Amino acid sequence: MDTAIDERMNMRRVLVRDELCIGCGLCRVFCEAHHAGNDDPLKALKTRLAPPAGGIRVEQRGSQYLSVRCQHCSNAACIDACLTGAIGRDPVTGLVLIDTTRCIGCGTCMLVCPLGAIRRDEQTGNAVKCDGCLDRAVPRCVCICPNDALMAVEQTDDPRIRVPAISATGDYPHSSSSATSLTEEDRQ
Repeated sequence: MDTAIDERMNMRRVLVRDELCIGCGLCRVFCEAHHAGNDDPLKALKTRLAPPAGGIRVEQRGSQYLSVRCQHCSNAACIDACLTGAIGRDPVTGLVLIDTTRCIGCGTCMLVCPLGAIRRDEQTGNAVKCDGCLDRAVPRCVCICPNDALMAVEQTDDPRIRVPAISATGDYPHSSSSATSLTEEDRQ
């Protein structure tokens, strides 16, 4: 199976501006709630037997913080390592996704991920990672970040195409225009 990305493909990614991350962990909490099936963290925590697992962890080194998630590698080792073929690249979005109906929770993907971006959901036993929130207009972590440290961007390998990023405020970075502001519905 070829795991490389088609060069003409656009892929939504979440970019981290580490100079703006304050390590609050809201991205992680709301990602976990979203993966648990409820965007309200309190409801998500109360309805599960084990804490929910999401696709984000927050790292700290001194006073620096970084929100770490799957980078949907062009040659993703997790795809090749998956014993059941549960991990694959979505042909439309280019994102590396996990088919939870095929995942047996063996953990080989977790072992080979260079970023440690794959976790196990203790309740389901399945592997969990960033899926780009394809069911939402804007990823949950981007919507909730209070400092706009996270931005959603459609990334393409075609150098002729530049697609600007959108932050939680809906503004393009380094722009005073608010014409691109997210609606309240997008933030929910």
